[in-house]
Amino acid sequence: MLPATLSSRFQSLLIAGTLAGLCATALADWPQWRGPNRDGLSTETGLLKVWPEDGPPLAWKVRNTGGGFSSLAISDGLIYTLGDLADGCHVIALREADGSPVWKTKVGPPGGHAGYPGPRSTPTVDGGQVFVLDQHGTVACLDAKTGSKTWSVNLQDDFGGKMMSGWRWSESILVDGESVICTPGGEKGTVAALSRKTGKSLWQTSEWTDPAGYSSVIITTLNGVRQYVQLTGKSVAGIDPKSGKILWQAERPGKTAVITTPVIRDNIVWVTSSYGVGCNAFRVDRKDGEWTTEEIYASRKFANHHGGVIELKGHVYGSSGGTFACMDIKSGELVYRSRSAGKGATIYADGHFYLRSENGPVALIEASSDELKEVSQFDQPERSDKKAWPHPVIANGKLYLRDQDLLLCYDIKAR
Repeated sequence: MLPATLSSRFQSLLIAGTLAGLCATALADWPQWRGPNRDGLSTETGLLKVWPEDGPPLAWKVRNTGGGFSSLAISDGLIYTLGDLADGCHVIALREADGSPVWKTKVGPPGGHAGYPGPRSTPTVDGGQVFVLDQHGTVACLDAKTGSKTWSVNLQDDFGGKMMSGWRWSESILVDGESVICTPGGEKGTVAALSRKTGKSLWQTSEWTDPAGYSSVIITTLNGVRQYVQLTGKSVAGIDPKSGKILWQAERPGKTAVITTPVIRDNIVWVTSSYGVGCNAFRVDRKDGEWTTEEIYASRKFANHHGGVIELKGHVYGSSGGTFACMDIKSGELVYRSRSAGKGATIYADGHFYLRSENGPVALIEASSDELKEVSQFDQPERSDKKAWPHPVIANGKLYLRDQDLLLCYDIKAR
């Protein structure tokens, strides 16, 4: 038996080690759209630097996620997504260990846009709750462990919501403390903050009334001021989190569908969309309490449709048409644009980009600002007849690919 003092010290070390392990696990989770900070960047290390010809080892696969294009949120041992089942659109929770079902909760009817039915928003997990937006504009709050619904509201019915075009609501909800941030769009206000407890309105941007695009709100700090930034089909703006006051706004016309989440470097806000528009960089300044914006450049050399971009050390990376591109964010100089797996979604981890093409292939690309350096590529098995639009996810040493009701989990941890 250990002496009391040694036993006490051992227990303290054991508790400290356990807490450290829990913190490490939490940091490796992927609790919302594009990861912990909504920037597509994973902090994981020790991942495979090259893949076999048929891809990394497959840990497991399941067919229980329903129809649609939602990506995944992973938190505290559970996977969350949205999917259309026969009787409606459901929030679905699975076990991270093997993909087995835990619960499912209906939040709205199935369907949506005729050519692309199903949800396309990613759940947000925070503080034991899950926040979702279905394709029909319903925002819901659920218990993360049981799936029981706390409240739900509808962006069109309750907030006068209006989309820029007909592909239905697609953004992923932002949770900021006691506020739930979403983008109804329309005359009552482009962006709204809801009470986390009740779903009731805290504020709506009555001075900014653009229809909603398909982009998701991010949190950033510009010129020392914490704020939300959102992009629509008409403009990009910074919003005061407490009041909903518009701090700054820059006109930026988009066409058809503006989707990609903005990225920010220092005081530069960089946005992009397709349909012949390209990318724009705005310098946002503040002097004596007054905000100003200046367009640094507008370029058609980089146009991301919907797969997202990564800002890394002053460069922006991602799909531009069917190519993979790199641009200097400050100058707008296109460093390279070359062929890889094809047009798709990009995330980053451990010195590499993971490009998931909408047609199925997945590429591992070295994060180089000199030239495209593709390391590995494999074809996703059991492809559906739909576009592979759900963004890939990296969490706790695993790579996840969703394709309609199919979910593939790959082991990418180096041994």
